[in-house]
Amino acid sequence: MPSPDVVVPAAFVDAPGAPPRPGSVVLPPRAPGTTLLAVVAAPLNPLDLAIASGTFHSARYESPYVPGSECVGVVLDSDSHPQGALVYAECHASPTSPGSFAARVLVADDDVLPLPDGLDPVLAAAVGNAGIAAFLPLVEEAGLCPGETVLVLGATGAVGQLTVQVARRRGAGRVVGVGRDPDALDRARTLGADAVVALRAGESVADLAARLAEAAGPVDVVLDGVYGTPLEAALHACAPRARIVNVGDPAGATARIPAGLLRGRRLTLSGFAGLHTPLSAKREALTWLWAALSRDELRIEVRTFPLADLASAWHTQAVSPHAKCVILPDRDGEGGRGA
Repeated sequence: MPSPDVVVPAAFVDAPGAPPRPGSVVLPPRAPGTTLLAVVAAPLNPLDLAIASGTFHSARYESPYVPGSECVGVVLDSDSHPQGALVYAECHASPTSPGSFAARVLVADDDVLPLPDGLDPVLAAAVGNAGIAAFLPLVEEAGLCPGETVLVLGATGAVGQLTVQVARRRGAGRVVGVGRDPDALDRARTLGADAVVALRAGESVADLAARLAEAAGPVDVVLDGVYGTPLEAALHACAPRARIVNVGDPAGATARIPAGLLRGRRLTLSGFAGLHTPLSAKREALTWLWAALSRDELRIEVRTFPLADLASAWHTQAVSPHAKCVILPDRDGEGGRGA
């Protein structure tokens, strides 16, 4: 006999631009090819806010939906994964497919990976989307080689802080972090940055480019999490054949890319979006990230919130927390933790 529908606590975004609200969602009986999870920890990502805003380049939803793009959970029912196993899962939230900001979630079997034994589930969740946005662009897209110089635009956020650490542990010869918040830039130094450059309001491209070149020297790889003017300046600090990978655009949705500079230095400029990368292609990166976590070789600051207080987490993420916000459906928020 098929299992009945299940009503569970959840959060909803009712329309583009609306803040999340508490509610409940009806989950249908589990179908073959899917896994039912009890959500333990669900990170809040800039991606979630971008989709909810209605301005994201790949998705816009006019109907209410349960947001949330990833989680760590316990398997409750599955044909492919053992009951009781602690796993990481990706969730493709939409009006017809509730996301991870709920007490339980249904996901495709192929969107589930087992977690290593003994790994803290909150920290494992925290390095999921953020760690992928650091590791894959740096290691696979840009092909970082030992001894190369890496410039991290946006080194003060969760992705940037992880990028600094990944670059250092993958053999970068010099790592330079760029951002606005002075305290977060100091943290980037403690995480492995050799130097930091603070962005200044209203600074010209030429002046910023000069400061970047002074701090970094010729740059081989740029992980760009901001776009806009900082990217324009970074291009002038690049060595010949440098590789630049963009993963975000909070500093502006457009940038002026001089054709002569692009061709003259034979630069490679590309973009990375984890949303369009299947979990199978992320397995190696996640395995590396989780192993580094288990050896205490990665640190990430985490702020936790109960599901009922998702709106507060949403606001915190919107004003750049310089930490990872993680939703705990079955626990009170702990106010902050790290590794």
